[in-house]
Amino acid sequence: MDFNGKTVAITGASRGIGADAARQFAAAGANLALLARSAEALDDLAAEIGGNVLVAACDVSDHAAVTEALGKAHQRFGSLDVLINNAGVIEPIARLEDADPAAWAKLIDINLTGVFNGIRAALPLMKPAGGGTIITVSSGAAHNALEGWSAYCSSKAGAAMLTRALDLEERANGIRAMGLSPGTVATQMQRDIKASGINPVSELNWEDHIPAEWPARALLWMCTADADDHIGQEISLRDEGIRKRVGLI
Repeated sequence: MDFNGKTVAITGASRGIGADAARQFAAAGANLALLARSAEALDDLAAEIGGNVLVAACDVSDHAAVTEALGKAHQRFGSLDVLINNAGVIEPIARLEDADPAAWAKLIDINLTGVFNGIRAALPLMKPAGGGTIITVSSGAAHNALEGWSAYCSSKAGAAMLTRALDLEERANGIRAMGLSPGTVATQMQRDIKASGINPVSELNWEDHIPAEWPARALLWMCTADADDHIGQEISLRDEGIRKRVGLI
């Protein structure tokens, strides 16, 4: 997969799926715009992978900051070809009657409004060039309620609908909109879930989770023509057929 000359922006790039996706796209030759709240972690990752990397320490819930970051990437590299909406948080994990309203709203701001902010900032940069790919990292939680996860499930369900709305409105303008549901992934989020002790996901063993490299490789594949039959859809890495097409089996 050759991404030489292509510019890929990744939110939540400082760790987990985002960081592994950055490594995958860098190895494929892409120019990278890495967005996350931790400037130090982004700088460390950029130093590790080398190549053409722009880092932007920002909160995806801040529309102006996301717009500025993507604009700088477009100005520096001359294009914005791919946006990976990956940034997301799991807290607050709490039953509805106990959830802190401010924390609940902040999760929605990051997991849902943050996806909108990325889309809204990317479209004016992609469309004049004939289009681009926008992928949002989804979750099985978008389709199934789980105890203590009202905020997370609601945000992921909303983000899945945003992907469908984006496809409806912009497919004819060259925008390839897709979602990726990776399953449970061995990242810090799963450690936080384990510590909560709430709902069956917290009972899973560490070895039950897939490595972050798997969804990272899937994201790379989704940006190629081989995935065109899934435009407008949500892809699940629990699907053995998808794993085969990605090259994970």
